[in-house]
Order: sequence, then C-alpha cells, then structure tokens
Amino acid sequence: MERIKQALEKAREERFKAGGAAGTFGAAGSTTPADQIMYTHTRTEEVPLAFLREMRVITAVEPGGFTDAYGILRTHVLQRLCEKQWNALAVTSAGIGEGKTLTTINLAISLAREVDYTVLLVDADLRNPSVHTYFGIHPERGLSDYLLDDIPLAELLIHPSGIGRFVILPGGRPLENSSEMLNSPKMARLVEELKTRYSSRIVLFDLPPLLSTADTLAFSPYVDAALLVVEEGKTPVHEIERATELLVQNTNLIGTVLNKSQGIKSGDRQYPPRSDRVVDQLHDNRLLGAVKARLQAWSSRLPGKMRN
Repeated sequence: MERIKQALEKAREERFKAGGAAGTFGAAGSTTPADQIMYTHTRTEEVPLAFLREMRVITAVEPGGFTDAYGILRTHVLQRLCEKQWNALAVTSAGIGEGKTLTTINLAISLAREVDYTVLLVDADLRNPSVHTYFGIHPERGLSDYLLDDIPLAELLIHPSGIGRFVILPGGRPLENSSEMLNSPKMARLVEELKTRYSSRIVLFDLPPLLSTADTLAFSPYVDAALLVVEEGKTPVHEIERATELLVQNTNLIGTVLNKSQGIKSGDRQYPPRSDRVVDQLHDNRLLGAVKARLQAWSSRLPGKMRN
C-alpha cells in the first residue's frame, strides 16, 4: 500500500508541475463543457448499428425495459459518485461469464448520455481484453502496450462513431503477468492522470472476475469505488460474500448489479433473436438493496458500508 501511495503522490506532483489541477470529480481542471468536446485527436472508428444491436449495446437498442434498467443503474451510480466527489469506478464480478463486461459498457454509455459528463472506458482485463469486440473494432494496441512499451495514450484511445462523449482505452495484447502490471507504479500514475485531466470525466474500468485472478485485488486500491455484478441463479451466495469481503478491504463497494434475470421472456422485442445461445437477460439490473429475497437476508447481515 505504501508503494501505491507514493506512486499516486508522484503523479499529483507531476500534474502540478505541468500546470494541471490535481482535483477529482467536479473539481478544478479542464473547463471545457462536456457537450462541447470534439474528438479531433482521438481516432474515431465506424461501428454499424446492426452489430451493436446484435451485441446488445444499448445505443442501438430500442427504448424499453432493457434501456430503462441501465438508466436506473446510472442514476444510482451517479448519486453515489457525486455524494463523495468520486469519478473512478471499477466493475467486476465474482466469477467468469456473469456479464460484467457488457454491464460495464452499457453503464458507461448510459453515463455518457448525461450532458454534464464525458466517459472513458478502460479495458483493464489484461488477461482477456474483450471490450473492443462489442464494437466490432480490432485495435492493434492498447493499455498493455502503454504499460510495456510507453506507447502514448493519444495513439491508443478510440471514439466509437455515433456515441457522444464516450472514449475507449482498449486492453491491447493479453498479458500473463497482468497482476504485476496492474499493480505497478506506472499504472497508479496513469489512473491518477485519467481521473484528473478533465473535471467532467468519469472513468470506468472493466476488471477481471475477482475470484479467478489476483488482478482486481491488485488494482482496486487505485479506484474510488467498485460495482459487483452478480448473475441470477448462478453466482453462489458464498462467492458473493467472499467477493464483497475482499473488495471492501481495498476500495468502496457502492452496490451490486443483478444480471441475467429470468424476469423477461427471451422473445421480448428488446433482444435480438438468438438461436445459438441463451439470451442474456438484464431486465432486473439493480443494486444490492433490491436483489431477490434469497439475497436480502444475507445483505441485512452486512456492515452498513457493504450494504450501500
């Protein structure tokens, strides 16, 4: 933890010397209004709406229960971030395949629809980077190349066409030593830079499943808060308990999202028909306080910080 503190302090000093502000969410910094930002240096990639709809990215989905769920989630998240003046949020899950990447993407886009904010989505799942696949883009480089080869961020950021105030930092090539890279002083300085460059920016990090690698635990002290994705009918309660215990030791857990709920029929018009796999269902995407009754008894036993 001491190394982390030293890296963050060094980043703040470098920002101050360069004439930048060391503020956070809503603090001093760039004063360009979010709705006036133009991506003149960031590479723009064309993304077909049909592909986004196939991948269930909300920007291409008709308004309804699916998009409303993310609007509710966005509201809860913004309330918690604004309350504490936070702007760096990690999203993870207990296990593999619980939908945390799609949840992160759709939450990020939903946040970007707020005219007061811009959103940077960072693919920090360095062992299995996949954010770019939901947009049908194939970046040659990403976060891993920044950490290993000092590739400038300006050459790595991507703005998907048609999605305003939204930029992606892809993961880049997969890394076997991902835990060490995410826990490095260079990564700590990068997070500080991303948080403080623009006062209106919210930074979301798509992290690996918490219980499958050490990556998320290594990285979580850098962010302000975390959101845990839970799959209905799959994630065991003991895994939720263990994941929650680990997260609150390193950061602030602001809530849990119930994903792939069975409360909606697979033939609903909000979802593209799929014949090759079960449709991911997100109708009941909600925070921990509204999770099904079988989890409520468990949540009532948690300390107040963990129930928020």
